[in-house]
Amino acid sequence: MSQISGLDRIIVAYGRWVVRHPWLTLLGALIATVLITAGARHLGFSTDYRVYFGPGNPQLVAFEEVQDVYTKNDNSLIILAPKNTDDAFNPQTLAAAAEITEQAWTLPFSLRVDSITNYQHTEAEADDLKVADLVQNPESLTGEALTRIREIAINEPLLVGRLVSQSGHAVAVNVVHQLPMQDITETPEVVAAVRGLRDQILAKYPDQEIYLTGSNFMNVSFSEASQKDIITLIPAMYLVIIVITWLLLRSISGTVTTVAVILASMATAMGLAGYAGILLSPPSVSAPIIVTTLAVADSIHVLVSLFANMRQGMSKHDALVDSLRLNFMPIFLTSATTALGFLSINFADSPPLRDLGNITAMGVMMAWLLSITLLPALMSILPATPPKATNRLEGLMSRIAELVVHRRKPVLWGSIAVAVVLCSLAPLNQANETFVHYFDKSIKFRNDTDWAAKNITGLYTMEFNLVSGESGGVADPAYLQKLDEFKQWWLSDPRVKHVASVADIFKRLNKNMHGDDPAYYRIPDDKELAAQYLLLYEFSLPFGLDLGNQINIDKSATRFFVAFEHLEAGETRALVEDARQWLAENAPEMETLGVSPAVMFAYIAQRNISSMFVGMPVALIGISLLLILALRNLKMGMLSLVPNLVPLGLAFGIWGVVDGKINFTMAIVLGMTIGIVVDDTIHFLSKYLRARNELGKSPEDAIRYTFRTVGTALTVTSLILVAGFLVLAQSSFLPNAGMAQLTLISIICALIADFFLLPALLL
Repeated sequence: MSQISGLDRIIVAYGRWVVRHPWLTLLGALIATVLITAGARHLGFSTDYRVYFGPGNPQLVAFEEVQDVYTKNDNSLIILAPKNTDDAFNPQTLAAAAEITEQAWTLPFSLRVDSITNYQHTEAEADDLKVADLVQNPESLTGEALTRIREIAINEPLLVGRLVSQSGHAVAVNVVHQLPMQDITETPEVVAAVRGLRDQILAKYPDQEIYLTGSNFMNVSFSEASQKDIITLIPAMYLVIIVITWLLLRSISGTVTTVAVILASMATAMGLAGYAGILLSPPSVSAPIIVTTLAVADSIHVLVSLFANMRQGMSKHDALVDSLRLNFMPIFLTSATTALGFLSINFADSPPLRDLGNITAMGVMMAWLLSITLLPALMSILPATPPKATNRLEGLMSRIAELVVHRRKPVLWGSIAVAVVLCSLAPLNQANETFVHYFDKSIKFRNDTDWAAKNITGLYTMEFNLVSGESGGVADPAYLQKLDEFKQWWLSDPRVKHVASVADIFKRLNKNMHGDDPAYYRIPDDKELAAQYLLLYEFSLPFGLDLGNQINIDKSATRFFVAFEHLEAGETRALVEDARQWLAENAPEMETLGVSPAVMFAYIAQRNISSMFVGMPVALIGISLLLILALRNLKMGMLSLVPNLVPLGLAFGIWGVVDGKINFTMAIVLGMTIGIVVDDTIHFLSKYLRARNELGKSPEDAIRYTFRTVGTALTVTSLILVAGFLVLAQSSFLPNAGMAQLTLISIICALIADFFLLPALLL
């Protein structure tokens, strides 16, 4: 140390105090860790998909407005299919459906139960309208009666593609639940009860298959995916880190200390999240894995310098103090810039992503604090023998340094050429996803929903609140005619599985009131007559099966419903606009936008990407100011942005070729990754400037010194980061997996940029 700054003197004094009082430091760190971790008892898991949308989200607001007018659609869809026949219209299957229908009324928060058995079929009976359950006493039904029921069901527009498959091989019971939304246990309670009912029915009717889907099961699947990731990925993460840290450090004490730091970092991050009242969701559950991965880097840098100093003959305590001096500011800077990157995610539209950013930012700063307290205290106490130098890795660093020094121009221009080509491919990416496929096939909801979508109906829906303009206007033939035209427009699309319009009810009633003459299956010609038909029908409906789910209170508007098998986000957005345009051109008084959970999820990635275009510049400005102040060099601070931004462009370019689909979690990769990839640059530049300013080395020798002192540590930490995100890439929540894959590509690109592009720019 030829020159030493005032800050270095303070750090050295602090380091000496720690190594003289390791037990006191250790006790203080442990007490603080326990007190902070205690907050984790307040954590819970979110069980509502609405948590993904902020209160001002326009698609959520529009959806809630429709929900407030009509019956809410938090539902459980129970699908029955016989194992040994392709015809669900047999006594056993219908008896099972009838029993489910009856029992479903007793399920928690049950509001409405619609099924093939209690469908209110209408027919003429002399001069009267007869309204009755379509299926009665199913066990005693014979072939002729079963055939009649089957023909009615598969030809009824309100049933086919919703409660019965087109071929009649499956039937369904749809249970709507009115959740108080006061406790996170409500939805799990509903799902547990429905699963219990399924088990009860299967025990009695073993020849049936039962599939469970609906919004309640989707909600619980978010929670179950979170818990599965915690149970499987976090232990896997620790195993990977222990193995890699041991292989790279070859030190038991170093490995134990590293694991202690990352355990404490993760625990305190979750404790702080608990105190903050954060509800966990699949995106935020990835925070402990990310914190664990990032926390390793701080420990590795301190330990690599410690062992290097000991190999040069320093005592353990002197080596530890010098390691703290060398790494205190770099690891503070890397932690602060990483935290800034994750804090920029607060600009994201989706609250769970903001939770992920905040938990990780807190965890990263706790990791820094623990790496300068817990780590040196433990290493002072534990026996430590410096492992042999990793000649192979250090030799590789020397060869890269010589390549860059002697081939500066080819390396520089080659790097620029590769960057330009790959960055130009980034626009190939599109915000596109299918929200049911957020879950991999280890989650039963995914498999059951895929089966349901293929065989009977899908979760991809669209609803429209179509106004008539006047009280009682839903009976106006002109209004009903527009509804029917809108329906026919939808049915011309092969992706549509089901369309529900009250126009079909009026057509059926008109036929019934004309002696079931098929020629009268059309919209009534007279508004007053149509209103009378509707009134007569409503008076005949049993309790719980009224038309409140389709017609508003003053009969001025109706709910128009469309179901699809599967839709990607891009298709959904296009259909929303196409439908709006059709209404604008053909029924301007009804013009509105389609709403549904599918519509909300279709816009979520787009909205997050747009919001991160604000968050990203804020993060960049904050990181740049930190670097300029810390490095005390405006040129270096600005220069550092190049190898930090280029890897992001490279990663998105590679992703555009490999996949090209950006989901809602990947939208935040720009913000979170800039904070991660800048770490390598900070360590590289800090060592380079020390060589230039403290040791008086030439630019070429400073590059050699930098590779020799920090190259191995950068390689090790990058390998650990890649390993950590590889583990996260195994998440059962596929948006997390995609985010992890894109991030690890960014990390690899960042290491390459720091080893080739950055030194070429410095020379």
